Amino acid sequence: VWRLLLLLGAVVLLAGLAAGAWLLGQCLCRDGAACGCPAPLPGQHRALPTLISAACCNCFAWFLNPALLASVSFRINSDSSLLEARVRGRPGWLLACHERWRLRLGTQLCRHLGALRMTHQKGVNLTDVRVKDAQEFIQLRPGQQGSLEDMWQVRRLHASGWLVGAGVARGSIEQEAGVPVEKVIYHPLYNGSSLDYDIALMKLRIPLNFSDAIRAVCLPPSHRDLFQGTPCWVSGWGYTRPDQALVPLISTRRCNSSCMYKGELTATMLCAGYPQGKIDACQGDSGGPLVCQDELTWRLVGVVSWGQGCAEPNHPGVYTNVAQLLPWIYRTTEVSWGR
Repeated sequence: VWRLLLLLGAVVLLAGLAAGAWLLGQCLCRDGAACGCPAPLPGQHRALPTLISAACCNCFAWFLNPALLASVSFRINSDSSLLEARVRGRPGWLLACHERWRLRLGTQLCRHLGALRMTHQKGVNLTDVRVKDAQEFIQLRPGQQGSLEDMWQVRRLHASGWLVGAGVARGSIEQEAGVPVEKVIYHPLYNGSSLDYDIALMKLRIPLNFSDAIRAVCLPPSHRDLFQGTPCWVSGWGYTRPDQALVPLISTRRCNSSCMYKGELTATMLCAGYPQGKIDACQGDSGGPLVCQDELTWRLVGVVSWGQGCAEPNHPGVYTNVAQLLPWIYRTTEVSWGR
């Protein structure tokens, strides 16, 4: 009997080893496209919210439950490869936002899920994912202090809950009470992979009250060229702190060179910043204005879009080129009040 049991055990062991070897080969793929891993984005989008797409060795996750932490559990959706989390006391799984994300967190979470390594991770724009109105998400807290389960907070996406902050003066930012948003209009050609046509318009519920600190900015003329070195100001309430920064324009030719972004910029983008880095927009600044002074008039030349890291050498900020999108802006805004 014991010989029969030993033989049966050996057969089971060999079958298990064969299955494990096959699964390991499927997981440790060399080509991300071959096993459905999402390809990495060229840079980091600076909008909120952007979601985390992380492809661990998903086959190991088939046999292991999500990592059960003190208050938060994690999993990678097998269909979308999006990182999801379950918070104790809340039903269902919540998508994870890309804001304040760091590469090491992907590796850390994959190890909690039982994977050997991370194959790919990137940000996925919310417009590429079907979500319900008033959808809840989970995002990292500012500072990211404490244990892994203490780093997160729940947020809700609701267009009617968005507020537009106003009150920017040169050299300082004094945010006034936010104005509620009635409608968000995305550019129909927006591409979440290349971040081409990265622009949207917001219709406010009530008009802004203009003052010494709150005024309208002019649109740029469509026929005027932007010269390298033109000093411009970028404003935002992003990852570092609410502030303004002086950033000179950089020619698209130089920004697309092999030492910078290697041809990733399109006609709807422009660069501003310093080749040595140190001054730049950052995550959470997306949608912020890049304004340049034209004689006595301030004009909205760019909109904060994306960049490789923040203030890294040879990776200046990339902005939406407003002048290239004027036809769409005019068509969208020139409508009757009743619509």
